[in-house]
Amino acid sequence: METMTAYRRAQDGFDQVMAAVGDEQWDRPSTCAEWTIRDVAGHVIWGQRQLRAWAVGEEYESPTGFPGSSKPGELAADDPLATWRTARAAADEALTDETLARVVTIGGPVGDIPVIGVAELLTTDLLGHSWDIGHAAGQDVRLDAELLPGSMEWSRKYVSRSAALFGPEVTPEADADDQDRLLAYLGRRPGQHLAS
Repeated sequence: METMTAYRRAQDGFDQVMAAVGDEQWDRPSTCAEWTIRDVAGHVIWGQRQLRAWAVGEEYESPTGFPGSSKPGELAADDPLATWRTARAAADEALTDETLARVVTIGGPVGDIPVIGVAELLTTDLLGHSWDIGHAAGQDVRLDAELLPGSMEWSRKYVSRSAALFGPEVTPEADADDQDRLLAYLGRRPGQHLAS
């Protein structure tokens, strides 16, 4: 699948999960250590803002929202869905053929990549965090099955294990489907139940 098509579909799936979160659920704990649902949303919003900045060649120096940062929910503000949609629209507007080709440095195992490569990274980020938010909110999240193979391929190349990024790989059940295998590779426990 073409990279930007996959990215847009991952954004759409994330938007659907966000739209189904109740007002009273945003401050529930998530499957991401020490983060609430609002914090996970704030981290994804940070990613959209960072993507936009890279695309247009601006500095975006906010550490709030970086993987492992404390209280990224501040970026989500009082209306995480509206804040996400605003950040998404701003990032999408900045993505052109020219800006997608701009090379940026993101460090870690990924290194220097064009902005379109960041969109590929964010596809996996959006899939994982769609599940994190939806699962914590009691939704039965089914990720876009056509995105899973590409996301797994990307993850096997670039996932860096650390408390701030991805926890240890979890062994999936023998009969696990592609979604549960990806989630397990990303350090999630698909069968994990959270207290509400």
